[in-house]
Amino acid sequence: MNNGGNDSQRISRRVALSGAALALGAAAIATAVSQAAAQRKVSQADAKYQGTPKGDQHCDGCVNFQPPNACKFVQGDISPSGWCQLFTPRS
Repeated sequence: MNNGGNDSQRISRRVALSGAALALGAAAIATAVSQAAAQRKVSQADAKYQGTPKGDQHCDGCVNFQPPNACKFVQGDISPSGWCQLFTPRS
């Protein structure tokens, strides 16, 4: 029975669609994992947080600081003039 190659086109579409579905599923899982990781913050003690700057390094000059008083990685209230060992300067 000759159907003009439709079977190979159907298989190719099916393979392409299932591959796209797998890629979307993997992207969704990666997003969920990164969001879960971002929600786990370390304690101020573990980050060696202090309420005063270390030289010219201070929280409001760090890429992780979230105004007015939070950090992406450290729990609790964070002073803009504080500092911790996770300090990463803004560029």
